[in-house]
Amino acid sequence: MGDVLAGFHAVWEFESDSVLIRYERGIRTPKLFQALGERRIPLSAVEGVTLTPGRRGTVALRLRPRPGADPLMDAAAGQLSEACDPYRLVLPAERSTLAEYYADELRERVPDGGPEPAERYLVAAPEAPLQFKAYDGKAAFDGTSVQFRWSWTGASSAKWKAGDQSFAVADIGGVEWRSPEAFEGHLRLLPRAASPAEAVHPDQDPAAVVFGLGYGPVHESLPFAAAVLAAVRTRGPVPVAPAPARRDPADIAERIRHLGELHQAGLVTDEEFSSKKAELLAEL
Repeated sequence: MGDVLAGFHAVWEFESDSVLIRYERGIRTPKLFQALGERRIPLSAVEGVTLTPGRRGTVALRLRPRPGADPLMDAAAGQLSEACDPYRLVLPAERSTLAEYYADELRERVPDGGPEPAERYLVAAPEAPLQFKAYDGKAAFDGTSVQFRWSWTGASSAKWKAGDQSFAVADIGGVEWRSPEAFEGHLRLLPRAASPAEAVHPDQDPAAVVFGLGYGPVHESLPFAAAVLAAVRTRGPVPVAPAPARRDPADIAERIRHLGELHQAGLVTDEEFSSKKAELLAEL
């Protein structure tokens, strides 16, 4: 096709076998898009194309990625908001006819592979080295191993006792990412060998870092998770994440105390404080 379609926050360049997406930089552009910069999406990684009405006089052109084709979307596991969907291009409604033209052109070029999962990642993962600061430590990935260095202000006693951690990619079976936009977000490394033992809560698990207000934001932690997942995938199947364990009463009390400090500092609203406190008490 060789054409270019510019929308809000991104420009799509159409090629015969792929779509090159260049994300804009600016105050209104989602930070995840700015962190990604640009992405080439092979049409073999797409299972469908949609064009739907958007909000406030807009239309949204979206590529629907095949399961298993993009490590970023695998790591996100459906937790991204619509506004942060990297496969969605929003345009003014007056350009809907042009958008429909490109949607039809793309549909003709998308391989008829059905909804079958891709056998390998077809979209490139964010490149290492990567790092970010979580609530209870710092995470770093150099392409061959993941390191967790605990913070004295946030790490639990269990993590301090275990010490700083280093995990070779060969020993990692998968990655569990829970969005920091909800309370109790975290990134956990899953062992290659499935363990029958009861799952450990992330703030007690030396193989996990916990997110908090301002710590481990989506645009830092999700590309990190995707890069690790891509490195792991070539070494075998990703195990199913175990169910979270119930927490120790002493740990619940400590988290409520910290939540109260955030509330007093004005970083958490009355509603958020009450809701989160109720969630924590429910785990006793």
